[in-house]
Amino acid sequence: MTIYIHTMYYLPEYGSAPILMNELASYLSARGHGVEVVTTIPRPPHHRPYKGKYYLTEKEDGFTVKRYRTNFTVHHIGRLIAWTIYTFWSILNLRRVQKGDVLFLRLPPLQIGMAGWLARKWKGAGVLMSVQDIHPDLSIESGLLRKKWAINFAQKFEKWIYKQADDVVVISEGFKKNLLNKRVNNDTLHIVPNWVDAGFMRPYPKDNRVSRRFSLENKFVAMYSGTLTLSSYVTLEKVMEAAKLIESDANFRLVIIGEGLKKPALEEKAKQLKLKNVVFLPFQPYEDLPLLLGASDLLLVPLDEKKTQLSVPSKLYNYMAAGRPVIGFTDDESEVAHIISDAECGLNREPDDVEGMAEMFQMLKKEKQTRKEMGERAREYVEKYYAKDVVLTKYEDLLMSLGGKE
Repeated sequence: MTIYIHTMYYLPEYGSAPILMNELASYLSARGHGVEVVTTIPRPPHHRPYKGKYYLTEKEDGFTVKRYRTNFTVHHIGRLIAWTIYTFWSILNLRRVQKGDVLFLRLPPLQIGMAGWLARKWKGAGVLMSVQDIHPDLSIESGLLRKKWAINFAQKFEKWIYKQADDVVVISEGFKKNLLNKRVNNDTLHIVPNWVDAGFMRPYPKDNRVSRRFSLENKFVAMYSGTLTLSSYVTLEKVMEAAKLIESDANFRLVIIGEGLKKPALEEKAKQLKLKNVVFLPFQPYEDLPLLLGASDLLLVPLDEKKTQLSVPSKLYNYMAAGRPVIGFTDDESEVAHIISDAECGLNREPDDVEGMAEMFQMLKKEKQTRKEMGERAREYVEKYYAKDVVLTKYEDLLMSLGGKE
């Protein structure tokens, strides 16, 4: 039996998806399973070593990585085209799949479910879909899908796609409710959260080589680290407005780390507000991430108001592992807010409450012991529920249950 892991994004690209999928492949391979990752040629700036390549095979720690070229544009139409091209390559790769193999499909894109449909129909393979964001709901709420006919088609396509899987994994109870409302079979649904390597991602002192690199060791730092995209940029603009309200505090810094479609808009917003206490940084080397998060005093999880039920950012688990207070700017009924409340590891504010954000920053700046206790509880919670070995064992069990299915 071979497990085929289909993921649009993989190392050396930066972000949660590449890291998590590499860890899944490495774990399954170390457990003695045959593994093949089906992915893409990396996007800029990591594409240079692959110049002129349209397809190649790489060997990693006991498993194979197959890469196919798509387009590199970040515009939403270009991204849709890239998803479609990747689906075509994934279907082409099915010629290697045999009866009893298993496909692990990381959604989005929804289109990749077509490869699962054909793998079951033609090859007798098992199919496990892992739903990371709810599409097309996110595209509809973001205004990317406006035409009634397009929305109707996308919603019908989504329901059809889920029916092509033997099992569907969702990362939260909210996601499960969403899919149940779409009449996905409850017997096929499993809640398995994303995970974090708690051995690598661990608490570090605030004064470290990375914090000193950016002169943050003596500042009170509220930090966001992640992709700057559709699900959070409006709320990040509100966070910047909150930073404007406390600009007289020379010791406060809002640090926004990452790249993405909405970074230029956020930088323009900072210019309009004439912010002097906001710092934009590009993604840093992954090996520096624990030290980078250690440079913070608060770690931020912003989600735009209409998207708080449609996404649970993987950064949440990294933040908790780093042993810092987690501050959600989400709806109080979101999964992020529930996790923060259950773990007692931070606070949550509504994503449009600018004054509440500013007041909270000022309050927590004074409460050093409170921040320390929140960070300790965050670390304890992630070790119990989201540590890598705890979660990956569940994935292995699900994948093995599908192996050899008719």
